[in-house]
Amino acid sequence: MASSKNLTMFWEWGRKIICVGRNYAEHATELKNAIPTEPVLFLKPPSAYVKEGAPVLVPYYSNNLHHEVELGVVIGKQGVSISQKAAMDHVEGYALCLDMTARDMQDECKKKGMPWTLAKAFNTSCPVSDFISKERIPDPHNLKIWLKVNDQLRQEGHTSSMIFSIPFLVSYISNIIALEEGDLILTGTPKGVAAVKEHDEIHAGIDGILSMKFTVQKQKTSN
Repeated sequence: MASSKNLTMFWEWGRKIICVGRNYAEHATELKNAIPTEPVLFLKPPSAYVKEGAPVLVPYYSNNLHHEVELGVVIGKQGVSISQKAAMDHVEGYALCLDMTARDMQDECKKKGMPWTLAKAFNTSCPVSDFISKERIPDPHNLKIWLKVNDQLRQEGHTSSMIFSIPFLVSYISNIIALEEGDLILTGTPKGVAAVKEHDEIHAGIDGILSMKFTVQKQKTSN
């Protein structure tokens, strides 16, 4: 699939991050949410990206930052109203991702019926691995993803447990939001989400493919 831009560096120029919430039934249950009958979507801006070597920041307004490990889908071909049958033709590859979530803010936003922006879209809320080609992951629905904090296993799940498959998600999203080269879709997290604190080390991976590490720091404000 020819592209005018370097898709292996999608985080440098991709225009949006489209996230799918509650796509693993056990995660929905652990947060006392109903299992969805259609995808729950929210957005992160490109400024949420952070790569290994830079820290994950706890927002100054949060005291309960949670980790959520996810498989990310990198779009390589633009499209609108894409059929499920054609969906994988629009996928260039994958990345391991974290959907860092200010859970205290999310809970407050839910109670007030407000958007989740403060909980999900802050700087460094989307740590990502290097790009993974489709050739290295022939079946994205047959992967084990995991996350450790300070060497203690917190999350471990299989992408076969997704409620909504990747072709379904690509099709569903493209009927609402046009997909463009370099877009990233976060496909949801398995159970086991929990808090991290300053100086913690997060280690996450896809079995047999890659892993990544990030340290946690508290955001410094200008005030």
